[in-house]
Amino acid sequence: MVLPLAVTDPADLARVEKLFGAMWSIRRAVQRDARARVDAYWSAFHERNEDGAKAVRQRLGLSREAVERCAYKHLESSGHLKHHASKALAMHMADEVWNGIQRHLFADATGKRHGRPKTGRWYDFTHIPGRARSHTADRKWETFRLAGSLHGHVMAHTDGGRHTFAQPRHMRVPAVVPTGNTTGSGKPGTRKATWWDHTGPLAVVFAGGPDSSRGDLVLPVRIPQQPGQWARVEHFLSNPGRWHKVDLVRRRKASAPSGWVYEAHLMVLGPGYTAPAVRQMREQATALDRIGGVDGNVSNVSIVSFPAGLDPADGSPASTEITLSPEEWALLEREAKKRRGRARALERSRRATNTAQYGLSKKQIRHAERRAAKGLTPKTVTVPGGARDARSDGVSKQAFRRDRISGGYRELRARQAEAAASMAEHRRHRARQVARQIIAIHGPVLVVEDCDIRTWYRLWGKHLSQTTPGLLISALERECQAAGGRLVRASTWSTALSQHCLCGERVKKTLRDREHKCIACGLVGKRDLVSAALASFVRFADVDDPKTAYLDTTASRHAQIVFAQGLEEALRESTAPSRTTTSRGAGHAAVPRQRRGTSAPRTAGRRSRATPDEPRPKRDHAGKPGHRPGCNPQLTLW
Repeated sequence: MVLPLAVTDPADLARVEKLFGAMWSIRRAVQRDARARVDAYWSAFHERNEDGAKAVRQRLGLSREAVERCAYKHLESSGHLKHHASKALAMHMADEVWNGIQRHLFADATGKRHGRPKTGRWYDFTHIPGRARSHTADRKWETFRLAGSLHGHVMAHTDGGRHTFAQPRHMRVPAVVPTGNTTGSGKPGTRKATWWDHTGPLAVVFAGGPDSSRGDLVLPVRIPQQPGQWARVEHFLSNPGRWHKVDLVRRRKASAPSGWVYEAHLMVLGPGYTAPAVRQMREQATALDRIGGVDGNVSNVSIVSFPAGLDPADGSPASTEITLSPEEWALLEREAKKRRGRARALERSRRATNTAQYGLSKKQIRHAERRAAKGLTPKTVTVPGGARDARSDGVSKQAFRRDRISGGYRELRARQAEAAASMAEHRRHRARQVARQIIAIHGPVLVVEDCDIRTWYRLWGKHLSQTTPGLLISALERECQAAGGRLVRASTWSTALSQHCLCGERVKKTLRDREHKCIACGLVGKRDLVSAALASFVRFADVDDPKTAYLDTTASRHAQIVFAQGLEEALRESTAPSRTTTSRGAGHAAVPRQRRGTSAPRTAGRRSRATPDEPRPKRDHAGKPGHRPGCNPQLTLW
């Protein structure tokens, strides 16, 4: 659970900033040492062949314990870091660095390994991991601890229950008062009260570094008060015995005094919170007993499902198209306009503070020539509009990182990062909502083609950021697992769903063809809906291996005969529309209005490159492009 921290005291704010600065110094030093060790490991080729890779790693110190000792060494040898950071924090920061090294040295289940470890940037350093609370030893929580209780927090901010719950902007730091508990001597009031005895308002407490003389760092907690949040708050905060770990996180916010706001991420021992309505929806989805297919497109996502037994008594085919509504298109256009404005403002600010690196524009040159011809004094140009001073190969003579940056530029960049994070969270929230609606209609057992979304970005670029098909499929996969089902992936090489009909006939279509028309059986419908319907009849020799997928044309032909008219209606329009969809007419994909001519904003028809749904072209003897009828697609896309 994310708990916002009310860091309003300038002294506390300065301590938190110094804490992040100290942890950044430790992390950067450990990362640099680890990068040097990794380079030495890969350079020792002959030694690895003779003595083995494990012996070389042990000699170079490429292990979790060695990286932790490296962090301890940097902490001990510094003169100031022990005033702010503790040994436990250094250990956990070293563990995070080791996790990145481990992903680079050892391949994962798919045989891939991450790239060479990098140091990163200061503005990307936003997370300080804390040590988990011990549930076996009494009163042991060595780093960030959450003190107080939910009841005490509510009573403190309702004045004993006399008015409604309201947390002021400047929250007072809670103090530990003597409790009057007894020690082993039996005399009352002889033991000093600690944070374990605190039952008042919630606060995150950090004891500071080993050489710190400023006492505990106490950061008041602000409980979320949005509608519908109280049940979630009680789930996480009502039982202090379940509190397990607290991480300190900062987030960019330009309006904050320091440009950052601070949060405590609380982990509890137990399941996460799920709203009652979501639990009920998942239970109902599990009882649907349907199997469906998903067809992802650059501009929309189509889903078609059938009863599991293909019995008309159990239901009829249902189809859904997920597209962007007019309100969402308007929101995207407004955000794009704001983003372009912020980018122009950043460029103007950079040019104004680095005038020597830019030349004059043609308009500015003509204006200067006219003034010189009239005998006027030259006018100083504050914002040059020409090209940047570069070498003959186009590389800038001065690196951008060496430019002078003003305070206004930093604020604009912070607002840009904040807006991007807000938009990303909006997309994730929409994906979760859409996935839950799909599960409620079509059930948690779905089949989708296995593809690489990165290839889509090479073809269609930034327009994928508007519809986010990959994000929708990922959210749908998580919702299927949460509801007790599974989203199974099928290889496009062995199925070719967009090139087949339900009757089993192969119907070739280019990416520009958005309607399916079968000459053999006469079936007419939307291309994406037909592909989604065919995905429902994909079978697997091994469910975990997408390459073993094959299309069961016998079952699809049987379903076409059994459901007949209802199936044709489902393949022409959405029979179970989602609240996030909009009707755009039969046969029209959900593409931007200004580019309705093709299926997606790409260079279709301008180059002979193979698309996800059409075979690779070949050249005949006359040098003209032709098609090989039996050629498989070369791009693993939907």
